[in-house]
Amino acid sequence: MTARGTPHRSLKQRLADGERLRGILLRLPSETLVEMAGVAGFDYVVIDCEHGPADTALLQQHLTAAAAHGIDVLVRVGSAEPALALRCLDLGAAGLIHPHVDSREDARRAVAASHYPPWGERGFATYSRAGRFGTVTAADHVAASRETLVVAMVETRRACADAAAIAGTQGVDAVLVGPADLAADCGFPEPCVVDGLIARAHNAARANKRAVMTIVPTLDAARAAERQGAQLILYNMAHVLVATLRRLASSDRTSAAEDLG
Repeated sequence: MTARGTPHRSLKQRLADGERLRGILLRLPSETLVEMAGVAGFDYVVIDCEHGPADTALLQQHLTAAAAHGIDVLVRVGSAEPALALRCLDLGAAGLIHPHVDSREDARRAVAASHYPPWGERGFATYSRAGRFGTVTAADHVAASRETLVVAMVETRRACADAAAIAGTQGVDAVLVGPADLAADCGFPEPCVVDGLIARAHNAARANKRAVMTIVPTLDAARAAERQGAQLILYNMAHVLVATLRRLASSDRTSAAEDLG
């Protein structure tokens, strides 16, 4: 979003400076969870409009809550959805995660949907929320839009084989492997097969000086991913919340059984 006042260091700038950033993936429409992430000190939130509700009215509420707490928002759009990508960026998203990027051509389309000409094909407007409702100059708005983070999701065996070309596409800033879709594409093989393909994609990203984003379920997994070079850690909040609730429920029942004994 076009800034004013104190300069805001974009996620792209922070990655270029070598920072490791932690965020949470939200599929539940709740701006309160976005606020809590900001209060807790996370660097970014991912709003899932692929597997979650792609409601831009709710998305705007999430973005407003995030801005109040100084936390950036990335949006995962659906596969080949330039119209949704446009609306997300007009609302002020800091970047986009594009799923099912299987080739260099898919990566080029993702970049084109994420940027104004000459980098891309995004429709131009300054009167949106991202342009502070028309109160900034076109030049300033374009300069701010250059900080849009573009993440390509690699989710098939074909994509992993072409990972170097995907990561090497100009305008791709980071690569995220979707392990569930990758496993499904491979027919749910032994974990070592998927792990090998993930490593191939990550190596291609690093070789092209792109950031690696990794979805993790726990703090231990996050630390392991960082040791392996991931710069963007993304906690799957559905997993975290369900695991926490299960532990609480189990603990209550164990305590009750012990009391009765």
